[in-house]
Amino acid sequence: MKLSKLIFYITLILGSMISISSNSWFGMWMGLEINLLSIIPLMNNKINSSKSEASMKYFIVQALASSILLFSIIMLMKEFINNNLIMLMINTSLLTKMGAAPFHFWFPEVMDGLDWINNFIILTWQKLAPLIILTYNISNNIFIYIIIISCMIISGFMGFNQISLRKLMAYSSINHTGWMISSISYCKQSMIMYISSYSLMNLSLIMIFMMYNSFYIQHMFFSMKTLIMKFILIFNIMSLGGLPPFLGFFPKWVVIYSLMTNNHIILTFLMMMLTLITLFYYIRIIYIFMIMNSNNFNYKINSFTNKFKFYSSNMISIISLLSISLIYMF
Repeated sequence: MKLSKLIFYITLILGSMISISSNSWFGMWMGLEINLLSIIPLMNNKINSSKSEASMKYFIVQALASSILLFSIIMLMKEFINNNLIMLMINTSLLTKMGAAPFHFWFPEVMDGLDWINNFIILTWQKLAPLIILTYNISNNIFIYIIIISCMIISGFMGFNQISLRKLMAYSSINHTGWMISSISYCKQSMIMYISSYSLMNLSLIMIFMMYNSFYIQHMFFSMKTLIMKFILIFNIMSLGGLPPFLGFFPKWVVIYSLMTNNHIILTFLMMMLTLITLFYYIRIIYIFMIMNSNNFNYKINSFTNKFKFYSSNMISIISLLSISLIYMF
């Protein structure tokens, strides 16, 4: 790794830490800006025009959201307009930064133009600081209900007939964002559990995609002929879909329990029913994997790099199983 990239990774983490630990709105805004200015050089690539285009789209959207956030902070300090309207503007800017529906217009296109490492950062780390800031001023009102239901509907229907793995991961992320927002609304303690397990599942899947250099579903069909890797991939897809008894089910279980405890029965029912739609394209991938190349399985993995990624994916899957055991114990 180049020294310049290492510095940008450090400042990327530092920016998020400043936002999370700051006790002032300006400190939070400054941390988000440091984070933004650090990730753009990591995305940009002079050789690959799609990466440059994606990084430019990401910068424009994030800069626009930051401008709205800064304007809202100034209005909040000067008390020019109603505080409820200001908080609505702040929440809108943070939701745009996260790529939550209906402010997701940029998210799938940016994801589709980047490599898997940058996709993993956007799917996980880049959501952390806006989510934490959102907990400071979130309220259980109709606006939050609309955001949660929008995430469920859009992620479900827009994921149909997608062949791009990066876009599928983007729409899956929008669905999980809805669950994360509901977790910080009604059970803030479960948010860390949710984002940790979500990051673990994404890491395992993305390592498999990187191993086979796959960006489209058909790439996986023709390149993945190792039986063990197919089972690991299926395991992780079912976990990401939230099917019991896999790791991805338990954070959703905690959120459902919290919603039911707070008598949000209709919201819980809608979230569960709409999440079933997203399960369709997960199960579609699993079904095709099971029926294609079934007679051409290979049990060997050749290169050292692929072996490393293979064992890493196995370790992450084992950690997921251990996590399930710990949850059952407690």
